[in-house]
Amino acid sequence: MPKILLITAEPLTFRTILSGFPNYLKKEGWEVLLVSRDGREVYSMCRAEGVSHEAISFSKGDNFFDDVATYWHLFQLIKREKPDLIHSFGAKAGFLGTLAGKHAGIPNRIHSITEMPVTKSATLTRKEKWTISNATALWVNSSGMYSFFSGLSDLDFSKFRIIGNGSTLGVDFDKFNRESLKENHLVAATMRMLPSENDFIILAVGKLSTKKGMEELIHAFLNFKFLSTSKLVLIGEHDLEENRLAQETLTTIREHPRVVQIDWTDHVAHHLALADVVVQASHTEGFSNVLLEAAAMQVPIICSNCVGNSSFIQQQKTGLIFPVGEHAILREALEFSYVKRDVMASFADALYKEVKDNFDRKRLSQLYLRSYEEAITN
Repeated sequence: MPKILLITAEPLTFRTILSGFPNYLKKEGWEVLLVSRDGREVYSMCRAEGVSHEAISFSKGDNFFDDVATYWHLFQLIKREKPDLIHSFGAKAGFLGTLAGKHAGIPNRIHSITEMPVTKSATLTRKEKWTISNATALWVNSSGMYSFFSGLSDLDFSKFRIIGNGSTLGVDFDKFNRESLKENHLVAATMRMLPSENDFIILAVGKLSTKKGMEELIHAFLNFKFLSTSKLVLIGEHDLEENRLAQETLTTIREHPRVVQIDWTDHVAHHLALADVVVQASHTEGFSNVLLEAAAMQVPIICSNCVGNSSFIQQQKTGLIFPVGEHAILREALEFSYVKRDVMASFADALYKEVKDNFDRKRLSQLYLRSYEEAITN
């Protein structure tokens, strides 16, 4: 029985982006061990997936001594478990996981790169270069990212690959499906939003940080022509560290009667079902799972032009795209979506067909499994 370690700093990744995948691998005859920091969702996640979890403390930000301790714990774990393959997700898990895996003698070390800057002139950090060097395979999740790396001369591009049509692991159509929504969760979502009968619901999902473009979104919303008949709903926790929002923005989120903030919910699909438009204003994104989920729920999309978004959304065909950081253009896009709801609905319909054909999680899971099998047999 082959063994795999799936490594990520955040346990929430297993509940969202990789939901159902560990269980799928187990049913296909693999021994699966999940590795991340501890969290309140770990117990229910392991029960749902039917696999084990090992808690490793991954520090946030750059902390040399904490990173050394994490590396040592990972190294000891990998030496003890002797997996056939490790697969890491996220920058910190990738840097430390591929390094520990290499030193532990694991021949197959896959890392998924899921975030890139908006500008193609961006340079790689030293840690990113080390991750690329220590991995045996690098899976990028969008064509834009693939093109970015192909233009860099100082790395081994033969390691890079896109699985299927991209994304991290597609979207779960069993979960993100209007036909499968539960009435009690819809009621609960409505109660959290407290919309008036005719409110236009603008939804954003993701960490509340400068990196995710929340400053621009708040600014655009406050200057939105139809503010009095709209609500901005934010699902995500505040980033209180290096990407912390300005105090004025934090106050607006907390006190503005037309802004609703929800730390997190396991029922994102039910909130999407109530939204009129989804906004993703991120400065850096490989391939946004939020956009995939919105597309599966046939919700119109407005997004920034960071690499992953512009690889997925076609301007005025499957959504609206605005330049990163340009709050005035974002405001205009919001006003267009309010007035031209039929046009936005046509964009959403076109995108739904594309996602249904190319990004079903079941299909991507099969492609991942096939790639794993190829790796351990070669």
